[in-house]
Amino acid sequence: MRRSALILIATLVPGISFAKDIEQLDKLCVSQKYHNYVDASITWYENLVDLTIKKDPKLEGVAGWFLEGRRNHFTLNEEAFDYYLENDPSKLNFDAPVESWLNLSQEDVKTLSSSQGELADAAKKVFEFRQGKAHEGNYDLRSALASLLSHPKEIDVPLTQYNDAMLKLAETSCDKQ
Repeated sequence: MRRSALILIATLVPGISFAKDIEQLDKLCVSQKYHNYVDASITWYENLVDLTIKKDPKLEGVAGWFLEGRRNHFTLNEEAFDYYLENDPSKLNFDAPVESWLNLSQEDVKTLSSSQGELADAAKKVFEFRQGKAHEGNYDLRSALASLLSHPKEIDVPLTQYNDAMLKLAETSCDKQ
């Protein structure tokens, strides 16, 4: 038993010792990298919705509602990322890919939405959207998006654009020199 515990500790220690600290990173680079991730993600959703509307123009109203929700979500994440980068970097995980640097749970969003802090307004929009009644065309839009995603040739251009942006982000190092 003691030997197993020592092996477990020995395997965990290297992972702990290599965790990136904000002092090892260029904050401006890190912020720009996260902003570029947000921009790529919003563009991806906009492109998918545009393709969906071209196939079924009746979905335009629900598509606007859906995009508003996505934009609010990413705007909150962008603002929260910058806030935590400056005020509490321990809430950020720089060992993960850029899309996982910040993880706001629904409980986090709820707490922020009822606060008086810098993130309150953006969090309120996201929380109210998530708690609100779904648009009556939500199921139809989600079905159309799922159908679109199951036909890779139809999404080749936006998917390539998104994948290229994410690859570029993955190749961007923000380590201090």
